[in-house]
Amino acid sequence: MIIVHHLNDSRSQRVLWLLEELGLDYEVRRYERDPDTRLAPPELRAIHPLGKSPVIEDGAVKVAETGAIVEYLLETYGKGRFRPSAGTEDARRFTYWLHYAEGSAMTPLLLKLIFSEIPKRAPFFARPVAKGISAAMNKRMIDPSLASHIRYWEAELNRSEWFAGDDFTAADIMMSFPAEAAASRGGIPGLPRLDAFLDRIHARPAYQRALERGGPYAYA
Repeated sequence: MIIVHHLNDSRSQRVLWLLEELGLDYEVRRYERDPDTRLAPPELRAIHPLGKSPVIEDGAVKVAETGAIVEYLLETYGKGRFRPSAGTEDARRFTYWLHYAEGSAMTPLLLKLIFSEIPKRAPFFARPVAKGISAAMNKRMIDPSLASHIRYWEAELNRSEWFAGDDFTAADIMMSFPAEAAASRGGIPGLPRLDAFLDRIHARPAYQRALERGGPYAYA
């Protein structure tokens, strides 16, 4: 039985989704963020030294990091599903988007989150200054970078319905979190292809089942 160490409102929701798409049996062990800090609980450090989610256990095998978990599940249980045939252009796109989702795509999103929290966590007397610094960083650096990435996603979805070609793959599962997070943090209006992508993934039965297993997920 695969065990998923799952943190609420986190990237581990994608692991549950892939497990549902693959039709595998699994157990969810839930952890809740601290309501004030939004950080993972210390109990997760007993599972992984960094105290982060997701982590899966499959017998004696323990895997952390979403991309690594996705690759492990596809290699071990995929039987060729949810990834293009090796050596094809779609396969190269698949590998790119699989790693881009946790690499380049998440950087501006994490910066957006961090700088939005700075004014809230600054001492009361320093909040006006912190708010000004946060607004300036968002305007000059973070928002333009994020907008560039989102427009890039929209353009790529003009090439094909899914990120790695005409068929749904695990690359789309990986890209779901950046796309959902961007949409929840304002995004850019008037991007019909990205909106349609979100509608398609949210309508998938496996996505819905994963939500039922994982509990409340603010980005859906």
